[in-house]
Amino acid sequence: MQRELDVASKTERRSTEYLAEFLGEFAGTLILVLFGCGAVAVTVLFSAHTGLFQVAAVWGIAAMLAIYSTRHISCAHLNPAVSIAMVVAGRMKASKLPVYLAGQFAGAFLAAALLHALFASSIAQFEKAHGIVRGAPASKQTAVMFGEYYPNPGAGDNASVSTLNAMCAEMAGTYALVFLIFSLCEGCNVGRPDDSLTPLFIGLSLCMIISMIAPLTQAGFNPARDLSPRLFAYLAGWKQAAFPDRHWGFLTVYVFGPIAGGVLAALTFRIVIEPAMHTKSRSANCGCN
Repeated sequence: MQRELDVASKTERRSTEYLAEFLGEFAGTLILVLFGCGAVAVTVLFSAHTGLFQVAAVWGIAAMLAIYSTRHISCAHLNPAVSIAMVVAGRMKASKLPVYLAGQFAGAFLAAALLHALFASSIAQFEKAHGIVRGAPASKQTAVMFGEYYPNPGAGDNASVSTLNAMCAEMAGTYALVFLIFSLCEGCNVGRPDDSLTPLFIGLSLCMIISMIAPLTQAGFNPARDLSPRLFAYLAGWKQAAFPDRHWGFLTVYVFGPIAGGVLAALTFRIVIEPAMHTKSRSANCGCN
């Protein structure tokens, strides 16, 4: 009888823990995508931002605020590529991955829905003023507020990006982001910032990487940030304009690319960098947490 009670209590604690982590990832990803995609939306509709760095800065600030707001509930990954990298690096149990992914994709979808509700009349007016029929190929001009495209439609005539080029760009950007996250959070890295400042530096890292990669692919680095808003755009009337690549290139670029980049960063850090940090810390009498 006591054993059954212990099992029931353990199951209840685990369910409570999983629910909290789902809510943390849900809320954090919602904040990230709402503010980040919101910056893209006001740029498209109102020319509110006049340069790439302004939009990149909003994404960086959004990431910082999202992490500060939710890291006491979950680990504030806010990105399937980061969560998978954490599992590969042995920093999170694989059993938690479905909970984290569900929260991230659900949060991003709700963010897209809220964004559409907020700007629905403005989007309709923009489409009317520019002769855009939603669902037609030209409606990519407004669908870009939700899903991502390569080359970036706002990059002008100088951008020439193949599917392979775009995938490598997303992989490289996510590799850099995940590597920096590991470095900034590693206890043996004596050069890392204080824990209270780590979200700020992660946001700055994201801002800098977006500033370099965005002209090529809009700089996704996050499968939930791309797929959930893209799916919402499809359901909201953009249809094939939301999924323009008949060969499913967007899955290669915005899903496989970030996940591959994150996994490579995790393996690099776990196999090469982390042992070097531990060795250096011991020889320098530095503490590792």
